[in-house]
Amino acid sequence: MALTTTALAGRHIVITRPLAQAGHLAEQLAELGATPVRFPVLAIFDIEDKRPVLDAAIRLESYDLVVFVSPNAVNKALDVMLQHRHWPIAVAAATLGRSSERELARRGVKDIISPQLRFDSEALLEAPELQQMAGKRVLICRGDGGRELLGDTLVSRGATVDYLMVYRRGMPTLDPAPLLKLWEAHQLDAVTLTSSEGLRNMIGMIGHLGHAWLKNTPTFVPHARIAEQAAQFGLRRIIPTGPGDDGLISGLLAYFDSNGQHSEHLAPV
Repeated sequence: MALTTTALAGRHIVITRPLAQAGHLAEQLAELGATPVRFPVLAIFDIEDKRPVLDAAIRLESYDLVVFVSPNAVNKALDVMLQHRHWPIAVAAATLGRSSERELARRGVKDIISPQLRFDSEALLEAPELQQMAGKRVLICRGDGGRELLGDTLVSRGATVDYLMVYRRGMPTLDPAPLLKLWEAHQLDAVTLTSSEGLRNMIGMIGHLGHAWLKNTPTFVPHARIAEQAAQFGLRRIIPTGPGDDGLISGLLAYFDSNGQHSEHLAPV
């Protein structure tokens, strides 16, 4: 049953996560009386040639550590690997967030290294298990492209690092009209953005009018890098939050509780 007495009651809040990762946050918002508005700004595509993933599955025992950079990396890699073998007990896994941890545990992976306070490469690199890496072999499962900080730092610590692309990212083809109608009706209360790439895609997807509205919409971001890029795009109401869905929810509740029962809607400029 929705808790309609919370500060989020009746508010339209945009979720920009890929569809497969949006469910948990949408459920939490609905339980607090909000209306989740799903507008995925990242599309996740399967890779066409899965032979490199199958080859990696055969060679898993040759690695000391396998890093999964996201829930998508977990799912796309293990959907293929675990069809052909069990996860080797002697190989540790590392990842960057609680959603990824849950997916790994659900698939029977038990030895998981993951930061608990911040969910980024910098936090993972602070883990005690990743300090002495001389002579160790690491496999990083990720999408196409992405930051090189994690791999480069592990190499500098003496590790041998291989990359495995297990999915592709892209910009969805999605009609922005529902968002524009909510903005025009002064009913779009907040946007949550959880990646810098997603922010760039959203700017491209919503057009000049949507960008003008977005500049004055409370936008909740769980990482300083996203906040910096949002400011570069001219967004004026950027609210940093804690990491993960829990951080976003806490930030939304605190913001709207302190800003009264009716949010301020500004016209686009």
